[in-house]
Amino acid sequence: MSNVFNIARVEWRRIFLSPLAWAVLAIVQFIVGFVFINLLLQYANDAAQGSDLGVSDVVAGSLYGFSTILLLLIMPLMTMRLFAEERKTGAITLLFSAPVSLTEIVLGKFLGVLGFIVVVMVLMALMPLSLAWSTNMDWGRVAAGLLGLFLLMTSFGAVGLFVSSCTREPTIAAVGSFGLLLVIWLANILAYNDSVPFHQVFSYLSLIDHFESLRRGVFATADVAYYLLFSALFLWLTVLRLDVERN
Repeated sequence: MSNVFNIARVEWRRIFLSPLAWAVLAIVQFIVGFVFINLLLQYANDAAQGSDLGVSDVVAGSLYGFSTILLLLIMPLMTMRLFAEERKTGAITLLFSAPVSLTEIVLGKFLGVLGFIVVVMVLMALMPLSLAWSTNMDWGRVAAGLLGLFLLMTSFGAVGLFVSSCTREPTIAAVGSFGLLLVIWLANILAYNDSVPFHQVFSYLSLIDHFESLRRGVFATADVAYYLLFSALFLWLTVLRLDVERN
């Protein structure tokens, strides 16, 4: 495991030494902060009109729902260089010759991306926490929403890692990751079409449907297991892809 953590530390440093990471964090905070303020104003207006919706529903739930779209756009940018750039510069040859297994390389890079995801999640959590002193929050619902966002981002990261291992151009990796994620995301459209055979299967395969359950505060082990298996599948595919290239 020491090799995995060493690779993760190098990858984490490389991410945060890049201006891209800081630019992405700044833009995400600005956009999410803007949405957060507007949701607060909406909640205040609804409360004045006698609405019985809680702040956790209007503010936290809606904020996390909007954040999924934003994260769908930024995660391919953060994963596009993981293998594509090393293949383009030739550094991947040195990586293959290092005394580490392909599984350790993939897990190390994935953990490096998780470091960035954790930073994003901390920034996301600060906004609902800022309301703790002035209102009663449903912290179970907030925690479930944050867990859903984290699992969704790890799934995005695993897909991005795999697509990056398939090309030598970071730009193509970003576009490919976004396209693949969008197709899986939109699988739930077929789930609501009764004329489509096995439409229930598409409902289960949709990334967003499992997140919606957690966003509503409904914690189910099946949703968590889905994201873990989804991430594990694409990490395994990445190992297979690199093994074909190395041999």
